[in-house]
Amino acid sequence: MARKTFDIATRHPDYHGKPTNGGALDVEVLNEFLARPDQMTEAAHLIRQGIATGEFQDLALADDEDLDDDFSAPEGRLLLRRHRARERNKGLRKKKVDSVLRKGGSLACEACGFDFEEVYGDRGAGYVECHHVVPLHEAGEGRTKLSDLALFCANCHRMIHRRPPWPTPEELRATIEQRRSAGRRDSVPIVRQHDAAAEHALAPER
Repeated sequence: MARKTFDIATRHPDYHGKPTNGGALDVEVLNEFLARPDQMTEAAHLIRQGIATGEFQDLALADDEDLDDDFSAPEGRLLLRRHRARERNKGLRKKKVDSVLRKGGSLACEACGFDFEEVYGDRGAGYVECHHVVPLHEAGEGRTKLSDLALFCANCHRMIHRRPPWPTPEELRATIEQRRSAGRRDSVPIVRQHDAAAEHALAPER
């Protein structure tokens, strides 16, 4: 990060030294920063804040930014990425699924109850995502038991990983049930009001 930042800085008009051998996009990146200094300063602030708290926020759009259907942005370049990742045993997911089915269970999400086969038919049959209740980056190297895994729909799985601290399956399920319960309570007055109006309309005139 520091090296790339320096590469870009050596392309600044006020830099009088010899530019480093950076990539071809360094000048384009610098020009984007120079064209929108206030927005770039805010972006840098949000990045620093995200590193400190673990929660990254989107940059607010400028008032004059075009958001109609013709808005476009460059995409599609081939990139080579290199990163370290914790080893995962791909066979564990199948064993977890088989274990649940063998006990008479279904592949419904353990948090919200969504069942892919029930909604999508044959296309969704057998599909469910597998989640490590204790993240591998915390558990480290060791042996994973089937009881260490939970089955989730894609939405709930993404919500758990959205930001730390990660909720447990029980905590996420409790949150969903609480929201659903609150929604049902909010809808009751509307139903009663509707019923009262219907009774008034059906009542005989005196």
